[in-house]
Amino acid sequence: MPALSHEVYNAIEMPTQALLVVDLQNDFCPGGALAVPQGDRVIPVLNRYSNLFTQATLPIFASRDWHPPKTKHFVLYGGTWPIHCVQGTPGAAFHSALELPATVTVLSKGMDPNEDCYSCFEATAQDGTPFLDVLRRDGIQELFIGGLATDYCVKATVLDARKHGLDITVLSDAIRGVDLKPGDVERALREMELAGARFVGLDAVSQRLSGAVQ
Repeated sequence: MPALSHEVYNAIEMPTQALLVVDLQNDFCPGGALAVPQGDRVIPVLNRYSNLFTQATLPIFASRDWHPPKTKHFVLYGGTWPIHCVQGTPGAAFHSALELPATVTVLSKGMDPNEDCYSCFEATAQDGTPFLDVLRRDGIQELFIGGLATDYCVKATVLDARKHGLDITVLSDAIRGVDLKPGDVERALREMELAGARFVGLDAVSQRLSGAVQ
Protein backbone atom coordinates (compact mmCIF):
# COMPACT_ATOMS: atom_id res chain seq x y z
CA MET A 1 0.00 0.00 0.00
CA PRO A 2 1.68 3.29 -1.06
CA ALA A 3 2.20 5.78 1.75
CA LEU A 4 1.41 9.46 1.44
CA SER A 5 4.30 11.77 0.62
CA HIS A 6 5.75 13.65 3.58
CA GLU A 7 4.66 16.98 2.09
CA VAL A 8 1.04 15.92 1.68
CA TYR A 9 0.88 14.21 5.07
CA ASN A 10 2.50 17.09 6.99
CA ALA A 11 -0.01 19.52 5.48
CA ILE A 12 -2.95 17.72 7.11
CA GLU A 13 -4.38 19.72 9.99
CA MET A 14 -3.64 18.11 13.35
CA PRO A 15 -6.62 16.94 15.40
CA THR A 16 -6.31 15.49 18.89
CA GLN A 17 -4.44 12.24 18.42
CA ALA A 18 -3.59 8.96 20.07
CA LEU A 19 -1.53 5.86 19.31
CA LEU A 20 -3.22 2.45 19.32
CA VAL A 21 -1.02 -0.64 19.53
CA VAL A 22 -3.11 -3.67 18.55
CA ASP A 23 -2.56 -7.09 20.17
CA LEU A 24 1.22 -7.28 20.53
CA GLN A 25 0.88 -10.39 22.66
CA ASN A 26 3.09 -13.45 23.02
CA ASP A 27 0.61 -15.80 21.36
CA PHE A 28 0.59 -13.68 18.19
CA CYS A 29 4.38 -13.57 17.91
CA PRO A 30 6.75 -16.32 16.70
CA GLY A 31 6.63 -19.24 19.12
CA GLY A 32 3.09 -18.39 20.21
CA ALA A 33 -0.10 -20.39 19.81
CA LEU A 34 -1.33 -18.27 16.88
CA ALA A 35 1.82 -16.67 15.55
CA VAL A 36 1.56 -14.00 12.86
CA PRO A 37 4.46 -14.46 10.43
CA GLN A 38 7.20 -11.99 11.41
CA GLY A 39 4.81 -10.47 13.93
CA ASP A 40 7.61 -9.60 16.33
CA ARG A 41 9.34 -7.48 13.69
CA VAL A 42 6.90 -4.63 14.27
CA ILE A 43 7.96 -4.30 17.92
CA PRO A 44 11.11 -2.16 17.48
CA VAL A 45 9.31 0.34 15.26
CA LEU A 46 6.25 0.41 17.54
CA ASN A 47 8.61 1.20 20.41
CA ARG A 48 9.81 4.20 18.44
CA TYR A 49 6.22 5.30 17.81
CA SER A 50 5.49 4.88 21.51
CA ASN A 51 8.45 7.08 22.36
CA LEU A 52 7.30 9.75 19.89
CA PHE A 53 3.81 9.87 21.37
CA THR A 54 5.14 9.88 24.91
CA GLN A 55 7.42 12.82 24.11
CA ALA A 56 4.47 14.64 22.56
CA THR A 57 2.36 13.88 25.68
CA LEU A 58 -0.27 12.18 23.54
CA PRO A 59 -2.33 9.20 24.76
CA ILE A 60 -1.29 5.63 24.03
CA PHE A 61 -3.67 2.67 24.00
CA ALA A 62 -2.69 -1.00 23.82
CA SER A 63 -5.31 -3.64 23.05
CA ARG A 64 -5.19 -7.29 23.98
CA ASP A 65 -7.24 -10.39 23.26
CA TRP A 66 -8.43 -11.53 26.70
CA HIS A 67 -10.38 -14.70 26.05
CA PRO A 68 -12.02 -17.00 28.60
CA PRO A 69 -10.85 -20.63 28.48
CA LYS A 70 -14.03 -21.67 26.65
CA THR A 71 -15.27 -19.50 23.79
CA LYS A 72 -16.82 -20.01 20.35
CA HIS A 73 -13.78 -18.14 19.03
CA PHE A 74 -11.68 -21.31 19.43
CA VAL A 75 -11.85 -24.20 16.98
CA LEU A 76 -12.36 -26.61 19.89
CA TYR A 77 -15.75 -24.97 20.47
CA GLY A 78 -16.80 -24.40 16.87
CA GLY A 79 -14.69 -21.39 15.95
CA THR A 80 -11.81 -20.70 13.58
CA TRP A 81 -8.74 -20.37 15.78
CA PRO A 82 -6.57 -22.49 18.07
CA ILE A 83 -6.68 -21.66 21.76
CA HIS A 84 -4.78 -18.40 22.34
CA CYS A 85 -4.57 -15.37 24.61
CA VAL A 86 -6.50 -16.96 27.47
CA GLN A 87 -6.92 -14.56 30.37
CA GLY A 88 -3.98 -14.59 32.77
CA THR A 89 -1.79 -16.97 30.75
CA PRO A 90 1.73 -16.14 29.50
CA GLY A 91 0.45 -16.21 25.93
CA ALA A 92 -1.95 -13.37 26.66
CA ALA A 93 0.79 -11.11 28.06
CA PHE A 94 2.23 -8.28 26.00
CA HIS A 95 5.52 -9.23 24.38
CA SER A 96 8.40 -8.52 26.73
CA ALA A 97 10.21 -6.42 24.11
CA LEU A 98 7.26 -4.05 23.71
CA GLU A 99 7.95 -0.75 25.46
CA LEU A 100 4.84 1.03 26.70
CA PRO A 101 4.68 3.96 29.12
CA ALA A 102 3.22 3.62 32.59
CA THR A 103 0.36 5.84 31.42
CA VAL A 104 -0.80 3.40 28.72
CA THR A 105 -4.48 2.53 28.70
CA VAL A 106 -4.95 -1.21 28.26
CA LEU A 107 -8.00 -2.29 26.29
CA SER A 108 -9.35 -5.83 26.67
CA LYS A 109 -11.54 -7.58 24.12
CA GLY A 110 -12.85 -11.05 23.42
CA MET A 111 -14.19 -11.68 26.91
CA ASP A 112 -17.67 -12.62 25.68
CA PRO A 113 -17.60 -16.39 24.99
CA ASN A 114 -20.26 -15.96 22.30
CA GLU A 115 -18.46 -13.31 20.24
CA ASP A 116 -15.24 -13.19 18.19
CA CYS A 117 -14.51 -9.50 18.96
CA TYR A 118 -11.80 -8.58 16.46
CA SER A 119 -12.31 -4.80 16.67
CA CYS A 120 -10.88 -2.68 19.45
CA PHE A 121 -14.24 -0.92 19.44
CA GLU A 122 -15.55 -4.04 21.14
CA ALA A 123 -12.95 -3.56 23.90
CA THR A 124 -13.16 -1.85 27.27
CA ALA A 125 -10.59 -0.02 29.37
CA GLN A 126 -9.54 -1.24 32.79
CA ASP A 127 -12.45 0.58 34.44
CA GLY A 128 -14.98 -1.04 32.09
CA THR A 129 -15.47 2.02 29.87
CA PRO A 130 -16.03 1.13 26.19
CA PHE A 131 -13.18 2.27 23.96
CA LEU A 132 -15.35 4.65 21.93
CA ASP A 133 -16.52 6.35 25.11
CA VAL A 134 -12.90 6.76 26.23
CA LEU A 135 -12.03 8.42 22.91
CA ARG A 136 -15.02 10.75 23.09
CA ARG A 137 -14.28 11.63 26.71
CA ASP A 138 -10.69 12.50 25.85
CA GLY A 139 -11.56 14.33 22.63
CA ILE A 140 -9.52 11.98 20.43
CA GLN A 141 -10.20 12.62 16.75
CA GLU A 142 -7.39 10.69 15.08
CA LEU A 143 -5.90 7.28 15.80
CA PHE A 144 -2.50 6.07 14.64
CA ILE A 145 -2.81 2.30 14.44
CA GLY A 146 -0.20 -0.44 14.28
CA GLY A 147 0.07 -4.04 15.43
CA LEU A 148 -1.42 -7.44 14.64
CA ALA A 149 -2.95 -8.68 12.54
CA THR A 150 -3.47 -6.56 9.44
CA ASP A 151 -6.29 -8.67 8.03
CA TYR A 152 -8.20 -9.21 11.28
CA CYS A 153 -8.01 -6.99 14.35
CA VAL A 154 -6.23 -4.08 12.66
CA LYS A 155 -8.66 -4.06 9.74
CA ALA A 156 -11.76 -4.45 11.91
CA THR A 157 -10.61 -1.63 14.18
CA VAL A 158 -9.84 0.70 11.29
CA LEU A 159 -13.20 0.09 9.61
CA ASP A 160 -15.11 0.64 12.86
CA ALA A 161 -13.13 3.80 13.58
CA ARG A 162 -14.03 5.22 10.18
CA LYS A 163 -17.71 4.36 10.78
CA HIS A 164 -17.48 6.43 13.96
CA GLY A 165 -16.02 9.38 12.04
CA LEU A 166 -12.45 9.15 13.30
CA ASP A 167 -9.43 10.03 11.18
CA ILE A 168 -7.16 7.03 10.81
CA THR A 169 -3.47 6.79 10.09
CA VAL A 170 -2.31 3.21 9.63
CA LEU A 171 1.37 2.76 10.46
CA SER A 172 2.47 0.97 7.30
CA ASP A 173 5.81 -0.13 8.76
CA ALA A 174 4.25 -1.52 11.97
CA ILE A 175 1.63 -4.05 10.81
CA ARG A 176 1.79 -7.70 9.80
CA GLY A 177 -0.95 -10.04 8.57
CA VAL A 178 -2.02 -13.67 8.80
CA ASP A 179 -3.11 -14.24 5.16
CA LEU A 180 -5.14 -17.30 6.16
CA LYS A 181 -6.54 -17.20 2.62
CA PRO A 182 -3.97 -15.98 0.08
CA GLY A 183 -4.67 -12.33 -0.71
CA ASP A 184 -6.36 -11.54 2.63
CA VAL A 185 -3.72 -8.98 3.56
CA GLU A 186 -3.92 -7.14 0.24
CA ARG A 187 -7.71 -7.14 0.41
CA ALA A 188 -7.58 -5.77 3.96
CA LEU A 189 -5.25 -2.96 2.94
CA ARG A 190 -7.58 -2.06 0.08
CA GLU A 191 -10.65 -2.09 2.32
CA MET A 192 -8.98 0.23 4.79
CA GLU A 193 -7.84 2.59 2.06
CA LEU A 194 -11.32 2.69 0.51
CA ALA A 195 -12.75 3.45 3.95
CA GLY A 196 -10.55 6.54 4.12
CA ALA A 197 -7.53 5.40 6.13
CA ARG A 198 -4.13 6.95 5.38
CA PHE A 199 -0.94 4.85 5.27
CA VAL A 200 2.33 6.39 6.44
CA GLY A 201 5.62 5.38 8.02
CA LEU A 202 7.77 6.46 10.93
CA ASP A 203 9.60 9.34 9.29
CA ALA A 204 6.40 11.07 8.22
CA VAL A 205 4.76 10.63 11.63
CA SER A 206 7.89 11.88 13.39
CA GLN A 207 7.97 15.01 11.26
CA ARG A 208 4.27 15.65 11.74
CA LEU A 209 4.36 15.23 15.51
CA SER A 210 7.48 17.37 15.77
CA GLY A 211 5.72 20.15 13.91
CA ALA A 212 2.69 19.89 16.17
CA VAL A 213 4.63 20.35 19.41
CA GLN A 214 6.83 23.23 18.27
